[in-house]
Amino acid sequence: MQFFEKNENVPLPDMDIQWHPAFCAAAELELSANRAELDFRREYNLSKKPLQIDLLVIKKLGNARIENQIGHIFRQYNIVEYKSPDDGLTIDDFFKTVGYACIYKGLGETVDQIPADQLTVSLFRENYPRELFRSLKRYGLKVKKKCDGMYYIAGLFIPAQVIVTRELEGPQHRSLRVLSRNALEEDIRGFTEDARRIEEHGDRENMEAVLQVSIAANPELYERMRRKYSDMNEAVRWLMRDEIEAGIQKGRQQGAQMGRLDQAKETAYKLHDMGLPMEKIATAVSVSVETVQEWLAEPVALGK
Repeated sequence: MQFFEKNENVPLPDMDIQWHPAFCAAAELELSANRAELDFRREYNLSKKPLQIDLLVIKKLGNARIENQIGHIFRQYNIVEYKSPDDGLTIDDFFKTVGYACIYKGLGETVDQIPADQLTVSLFRENYPRELFRSLKRYGLKVKKKCDGMYYIAGLFIPAQVIVTRELEGPQHRSLRVLSRNALEEDIRGFTEDARRIEEHGDRENMEAVLQVSIAANPELYERMRRKYSDMNEAVRWLMRDEIEAGIQKGRQQGAQMGRLDQAKETAYKLHDMGLPMEKIATAVSVSVETVQEWLAEPVALGK
């Protein structure tokens, strides 16, 4: 988390953004209205050797109706593949995902334990996959636009859909739209406002995971919004309160054990990046507010 005064002359470090865990969190948020009827299994191993599905969604009750549009195609066993904004989506990626579904079907403990007519495939990508759709049509498959951002692929024995997250409309899809290097201010604003109303622990953890990646991918936008909206920091701190409290506790423990000025400074920098008020930072590292302010004014603090 980086909510701090930036030195414009110091370049932001390259970051290896973990898009896939955040996508799984966003997918669970999208389908949270049916949480009781669904079983989410992240990075599901298809075999003893590493061969993983990004997300396997299993209906606990076969007749459960999924409220969110992205789940209208779902049957009992649903294979989900996610492509980050830096990834492409080719015809081979499509058939690889269909292949995952076939392998999953073939790995049941008993014969036909996983019926073929209870499988679906969903692929998520931010941008419209023009070349993929052209390739599918060359193979005799039909691409049908179900609604904005949702495209059904007809002609396979397994129902399949491609979700273009940038095209999705409505507040129910904010968690997917903010997973972008070009997130929109209105989506971020709506997402953080939604976060303040969430009390269910699992949903809050998922929103935190999505928010962390969204901030990492759009640091300048979040910084501008922090300055523009007085309640942005409050919303983020509320959402991240468990992590902040853990940071305070860790800081106290490290301060007691190490007793070194450098360690106390490092802890103060981290807590400041997480948006903690000066008073709480000072309490966490056992120094005065004035001392914390002096540390954060040093060039090393601005370049972190």
